[in-house]
Amino acid sequence: MIATDSLDRLFAEAADQDAQPLWTMMEAVVPPHPQPKAVPHVWRYAALRPLLERAGNLVTAKDAERRVLQLINPALASPHTTDTLFAGLQLILPGEVARAHRHVAFALRFIVEGEAAYTAVGGEKVTMHRGDVILTPSWQFHDHGHEGERPMVWLDGLDLPVYQFFPANFAQQYGDERFPSEPGPAESHLRYPWADMQARLEADDGPYAFAEYVHRQTGGPLSRTIGAAAERLAGGASSPTRRETAGVVYHVYKGRGATTVGNTLLEWEKGDTFCVPSWMPYRHEAAKNTYLFRYDDRPVLEAIGAYRAEASAS
Repeated sequence: MIATDSLDRLFAEAADQDAQPLWTMMEAVVPPHPQPKAVPHVWRYAALRPLLERAGNLVTAKDAERRVLQLINPALASPHTTDTLFAGLQLILPGEVARAHRHVAFALRFIVEGEAAYTAVGGEKVTMHRGDVILTPSWQFHDHGHEGERPMVWLDGLDLPVYQFFPANFAQQYGDERFPSEPGPAESHLRYPWADMQARLEADDGPYAFAEYVHRQTGGPLSRTIGAAAERLAGGASSPTRRETAGVVYHVYKGRGATTVGNTLLEWEKGDTFCVPSWMPYRHEAAKNTYLFRYDDRPVLEAIGAYRAEASAS
């Protein structure tokens, strides 16, 4: 042992070998509670919709490939809406085709406005309507097109931020603009109509209702990384206060109200999108009859044994 040995000398010599002592940063590496980097935030559709329209005038679908405004968390950078989830508003205009490609990331689409656009996935073409949830499974060629007369907008939800940790995501273009496809069945596993979800929510007589989307083929969540659900609140009603290790992105299908996330109050109305970071207690309060769509990273957290949830004691 060196007679003049010290921790400072140990740390310096460890650093020379690209090593660091864990015990000096144990709480930062293994904190006493989840510490998301994302912050609660709301993106207002009334402000974003005109920007989408301008993008439609300035950028063609061919040039953009996907004409999307990313919803970026103020505390993070692209592609983060939460620590693990991406959200974006995509615009497609009548007569356009967003060319076929495929990628490792899973995607879902919640249709915000418009009718008669379609998504074709792996040879199956489904027509999209307001409130529908449309799935794009991992590594399936898919394209979007619009055969209607008015602009179509949907909310894209992807697991892109997960691939900041697992560098396995990439994309591949299809040789032609469209992948060969035929109309899908009425009960396609790629399309989940809003009417079906609303009926489930209305079947609950209480002022608050919650229902999860169930994949028609697997009977489980919509994907291995992202799950989705919807909530109904009567005017003047509140949801239970809860927190969960999942990050959540919400979209207001109908209604108006506010969500308290930790110490932050997020006021929202129809068309708005907001996020709830991991482990922050949150509670919705509806000023009028409200329907909320949400997606989260619960499936991937459950797969690695990291999902936790609890109701507030208050």
